Amino acid sequence: MEQLSKKWSDFTYYPEKVIQFGEGNFLRAFVDWQLQQLNNHGEFLGSAVVVQPIAQGLGKMLAEQDNLYTVILEGLLDGQTVATSEIITTVSRVINPYEDYQSYLQLAENDDLEIIVSNTTEAGISYHAGDQLNDTPPVSYPAKLTALLYRRFELGKKGFTIIPCELIDRNGEKLQQLVERYAKEWNLSADFITWLENENTFCCSLVDRIVPGYPRDRAAELNEKHGYVDNLMVKAEPFLLWVIEGPQSVKELLPLEKIGLNVVVTDDMTPYRERKVHLLNGPHTTMVETARLAGLETVGEVMEDPDFSVLVDQLFTQELIPMLSLPEAELTAYAEQIKERFKNPFVKHELASIALNSISKYRARILPILLRFNETNGTNPPYITLALASTILAYRGDEFEVHDDPEVKEIFAEAWKNPSTVVETILASSQLWGQDLTQVKGLTSDVQQFIDQLQTKGAREIVKDLNKGAH
Repeated sequence: MEQLSKKWSDFTYYPEKVIQFGEGNFLRAFVDWQLQQLNNHGEFLGSAVVVQPIAQGLGKMLAEQDNLYTVILEGLLDGQTVATSEIITTVSRVINPYEDYQSYLQLAENDDLEIIVSNTTEAGISYHAGDQLNDTPPVSYPAKLTALLYRRFELGKKGFTIIPCELIDRNGEKLQQLVERYAKEWNLSADFITWLENENTFCCSLVDRIVPGYPRDRAAELNEKHGYVDNLMVKAEPFLLWVIEGPQSVKELLPLEKIGLNVVVTDDMTPYRERKVHLLNGPHTTMVETARLAGLETVGEVMEDPDFSVLVDQLFTQELIPMLSLPEAELTAYAEQIKERFKNPFVKHELASIALNSISKYRARILPILLRFNETNGTNPPYITLALASTILAYRGDEFEVHDDPEVKEIFAEAWKNPSTVVETILASSQLWGQDLTQVKGLTSDVQQFIDQLQTKGAREIVKDLNKGAH
């Protein structure tokens, strides 16, 4: 079979309207896929010029395929099984600034370019000491962006709408702060700082789509089905959510909502972030150690299990949704979408991988709900409290190998030397939780009771008892 090239796709080359920092699986299956849908509807009629954020990237591989690749959507959406393949034609070219820095800076000259998106990994929005304006290129993404924005300013042109997709809280604000820091360190003019603040819009954003990436195990089968070889095809779930905190003018620039995509432009993304962290990530953290102690291995097994599927249902309705501030109907609809995604037969999500760094995940995703529940009701949420007990037991290290920071593992190893005080020792550790959890009403005794039961009757029997009590 021949390799994918433009001869396989009858498409129009559209002008470059987006600068995209990053050419990895996520942006190609998320932003570029959405641009494709806009073009399909005749709404955007633009393409993305991609900037490779590191020296070794996928630029050459994309060029070999005329910058084309296939997005495969597989999974459940609104109760229906989705299995589609689509050639994405929205990447115009890839610039490697480490090889051709002038082409990168020349992007500042193009008036059609109005939007900048990025996903340079969570570590990408960071400061690198020593980056200078005359570097070709600077090391960090924020420094590269500052150099491009300064060139744009020098040319007397309008600014950009900048939407980072990196998975860090308040990503747009943090990126803007770093750009302004470089501008000051490089002694750029006060006029540039003013232009930066007044003529550019830095948006915070929240992205949500599971993108497993290149389907290595099925590549031969999919190439056969497509009729061409695609070394950059990328698999994703059908579900997608993009929350952009910014002015409503973003909707005109990117009319994604207009064509029915799950995109929200809002002036405050906080409730949506809470919703994702607590309703999508939270159930993973709540189920993981209790389910492993019951012998389950994947999220799919949890959702098919007669006892643990009830745990997930009750967790949503009794413990999570009542503690969040968005409308209940909206949260319930989102919870149903999440359960559907958890059941995705095309994704084998190992509980062992979710268990990585369980302590920091519990602290971020679940602990705020526990504290809010305790404050509201004067009691502790049973499933979330059981999760805490299961995690403490799992971190004893004799059931499963513990994968966490050495300092965390050491705290647990020391605490478990005295099993009679382990609960109190662990809950009192502000290093683990950021506070002394023994001060939370009833928590120490509730966790101790669950640990005792886990070691006598087992995880499944406890879940059965909790499920009975919830009805």
